[in-house]
Amino acid sequence: MDKLIACCGLNCATCEARIATITDDDELRRSTAEKWTVLYNASGITPEMINCTGCRMEGVKLAHISECQIIKCVRSKGFSTCAECPDMDGCTTVEIIHKHSPEAVLNLRNLN
Repeated sequence: MDKLIACCGLNCATCEARIATITDDDELRRSTAEKWTVLYNASGITPEMINCTGCRMEGVKLAHISECQIIKCVRSKGFSTCAECPDMDGCTTVEIIHKHSPEAVLNLRNLN
């Protein structure tokens, strides 16, 4: 499967929200909302919120993307992803993603 690497390094091509969006799969939206509610300890995630094509792709975005500090940081520096930042290692802005998804770091390193 192709990789669509987000600013933080996550692979949007394998993200349930993106897959549900591009396939218009309401059952996947429902199961993703339930999964993310538990995973992120965040009540209020509904299937209707599970719509995203990826932060670097054209199209609909998850509501929280407008508040994403990683995206704000990347864009403020004129970068496409964290891979371009010389301060990526040890960065406190992206560390939560990299702590829970070590493959995101590898994805970023493979971009260069």
